[in-house]
Amino acid sequence: MATVAASLPLRAAARAGPAPSRLPSDAAFFPGRPWQRGLAARGRPREPVGWFRAEALSGGGGGGPPRREPMAPPYNVLITGSTKGIGYALARKFLKAGDNVVICSRSAERVESVTNDLKKEFGEQHVWGTVCDVREGKDVKGLVDFARDKLEYIDIWINNAGSNAYSYKPLVETSDEALIEVITTNTLGLMLCCREAINMMWNQPRGGHIFNIDGAGSDGRPTPRFAAYGATKRSVVHLTKSLQAELQMNEVNNVVVHNLSPGMVTTDLLMSGATTKQAKFFINILAETPDVVADYLVPNIREIPTKQSMKPTYIRFLTGLKAYSRIFSRIAFGARRNKYVAED
Repeated sequence: MATVAASLPLRAAARAGPAPSRLPSDAAFFPGRPWQRGLAARGRPREPVGWFRAEALSGGGGGGPPRREPMAPPYNVLITGSTKGIGYALARKFLKAGDNVVICSRSAERVESVTNDLKKEFGEQHVWGTVCDVREGKDVKGLVDFARDKLEYIDIWINNAGSNAYSYKPLVETSDEALIEVITTNTLGLMLCCREAINMMWNQPRGGHIFNIDGAGSDGRPTPRFAAYGATKRSVVHLTKSLQAELQMNEVNNVVVHNLSPGMVTTDLLMSGATTKQAKFFINILAETPDVVADYLVPNIREIPTKQSMKPTYIRFLTGLKAYSRIFSRIAFGARRNKYVAED
């Protein structure tokens, strides 16, 4: 049962507060002002984060600054790790909904091929692709510059890039290279993307929403044979909560960080681990194809900006109730036997 529960994550909380009647001092928002200095170094305004919030949300009359611009479709969407698997399925679903999408991947060949295919299907002015290795800060900064150049702003940023180095073995047998691949992609890469997405979005008139994709281990349950992967996915939930707290502390009400849980998806990553009887059993019971998962997730993601909601959410495809009802159906009626892989 530990393996089943490993794919069922927890939840996040939210708080919203009124806009301040006057602008606080720099020191009140930024003790030591490291974030402000970082923004200035990137050529952004030196005003504290509270400056944007007060300007955008106060709405003052008599020629004062306008209120934050409401989000309305079509949305501008950026998805990391989006040339295959669930990232690609999400990109297609957003495009079908009429949105504009930036895709990226480490592989220049895949980026070119997928971008060309999507442009043929959805039009030249709706999808763009670029190479980005999320483990490299300069690449992520370049991704932001690319998105600004093509779309001016991003409404929805989905951090999907992830890796388990296609390794399913005990930690004691895992190579240095595999560990570095998993940790730098799933943890460092996520942090770099969140940092740059927040820096980009807080100064946008429309603000923005960031979605961090969780995975097995995000609820704290054990993930034997891929312990490093599970540990990094556990950190996703903690990072999201910490960023939510930092944004609230600094009165940034136009950027929200959410969690997104696709559950078990029949990607190359998951299927490469279908080598044991137990793994095959649970993949057949709980997994779904990327298209099925995207069909559920994308409308729920788009609903948040459509409703002008600025509260953190945790969108789950595979809920606990759904998982346990499928297990019962399998035990009682033999449902989904050999659905994706042969168990016998």
